[in-house]
Amino acid sequence: MNNGRDQSQVEPDADSSDPQKYTFYQRGERHFWRRIAAGFFVLVPLLATFLIIRFVFGYIDGIFRGDSGLLTRWIEGTPLDFPGVGVAFTIALLYVIGLLVAAEAGRRAVSWQNTVLSKIPVVKSIYGVARQATDSLVSPTGHQFSRVVFIEWPRQGFLAMGFITGHCPSPIKDGQDLLVVYIPTVPNPTSGNLAFVTEDKVVETKLTVEEAMKIVFSGGMVLPEHMSTHTPFDGVKSPGA
Repeated sequence: MNNGRDQSQVEPDADSSDPQKYTFYQRGERHFWRRIAAGFFVLVPLLATFLIIRFVFGYIDGIFRGDSGLLTRWIEGTPLDFPGVGVAFTIALLYVIGLLVAAEAGRRAVSWQNTVLSKIPVVKSIYGVARQATDSLVSPTGHQFSRVVFIEWPRQGFLAMGFITGHCPSPIKDGQDLLVVYIPTVPNPTSGNLAFVTEDKVVETKLTVEEAMKIVFSGGMVLPEHMSTHTPFDGVKSPGA
């Protein structure tokens, strides 16, 4: 007997098949992880900036303060023994040196310094490279990151992003002039590879140096708008699809 009730009309167990209850938990989980991700992307850049500034600040300050600081014996126990005095002293020192170099006697002293250091073995190589690197930062004709290009690297079929830092005549007889391309390492652009290629081997881009540096620092997660035309995994099929 069915007691006047069709078995097909019996209501299912609400705990196991209630679609509204399932949707509620699903929405809650999605809301939770989206807020976690939003907080992550706000906090990480701030934290990274803070840590880098604190490291640089602490490193410079530690040169002059602390157990083996250059100024410790003179400032310890005095009102000048405070965090940041090393940074303040560095800024003051740079200013004083700038004043001296602006004078004729200062320019002669720098010229004499360059002459002496350029004659000392080993030292001349290190000093020469460091001086050329700093000169390029302020010289309009110096070698610096001028263009962002792609070149085939490390082998054919792979494109690597690089910065053109200069050009030079080819050391090969009757060879074409070469472009000097610096290929930075991700996410630390202070190290990388150096390639010498001909003009026809580079692919020009519309990227600015700032945009390219953002790509390097973020590992490719931060792309300029003209490159971000697809969302992640667009067009990517899963195995067996």
